[in-house]
Amino acid sequence: MATSTIEWTEKTWNPIAGCTPVSPGCLNCYAAMMATRLAAMGQRKYDGTAEWRSGRAVFTGIINLDETALAIPCRVKKPTVWFVNSLSDLFHEGVPQDFRRRIFATMNESPQHQFQILTKRPQVALDVAADLTWTPNIWMGTTVENSAVIERAAVLSRIPAAIKFLSVEPMLGPIPDLPLDGIHWVIIGCESGPKKRPFENEWAVDVIEQCRNMDVAVFVKQVIVGKRVSHDPAEWSTSLRVREYPEY
Repeated sequence: MATSTIEWTEKTWNPIAGCTPVSPGCLNCYAAMMATRLAAMGQRKYDGTAEWRSGRAVFTGIINLDETALAIPCRVKKPTVWFVNSLSDLFHEGVPQDFRRRIFATMNESPQHQFQILTKRPQVALDVAADLTWTPNIWMGTTVENSAVIERAAVLSRIPAAIKFLSVEPMLGPIPDLPLDGIHWVIIGCESGPKKRPFENEWAVDVIEQCRNMDVAVFVKQVIVGKRVSHDPAEWSTSLRVREYPEY
């Protein structure tokens, strides 16, 4: 468990370590970089999960399960917004379904909390959804970094989560026709760091307008179109009626 610097959540919970790159959004993966650091600091569950290749941290595909982390949210009484597996993907093909059920059981047994799951594999999530219990405190999201992967949004809309959200981050190109049916919330963010790829404000403005037209809430992470927009995560845990947009 760790207090998060990610603006749209409060704490991270990582009962799983490891992942595999699946699309262009994975090229400069902060989670892979963090995994190499944590392994070097002696956190054994990250051993072997990531390595440096050609100056970039890359996940190796090794998945490690942390039994000791399963009950962490149950021990926290204060209502908290948790980012589930911030350094991995709960719906990675290498995660045993029984372990997913145990993670869901923790979420089901902790109604005081809100849990945010983000995956680049929504089809896997849909395939196993009927075998999981989707209590109202579970949010389900998928990453849509460019138009090449917009089908993830359509798949996500079929998953029986109470709140479904899209992470348009890192935004790598224009997305003129973002599927928003059944979507409640969209996060927009550009890539950061020394290897960041190009970003145009107009791409974000267009997605904001699409969300506005569909009455979908928007969270803009970085300074986009000249104004920083932020929200209190506690507000998002209880209501999605807050609407704030950059002025442009």
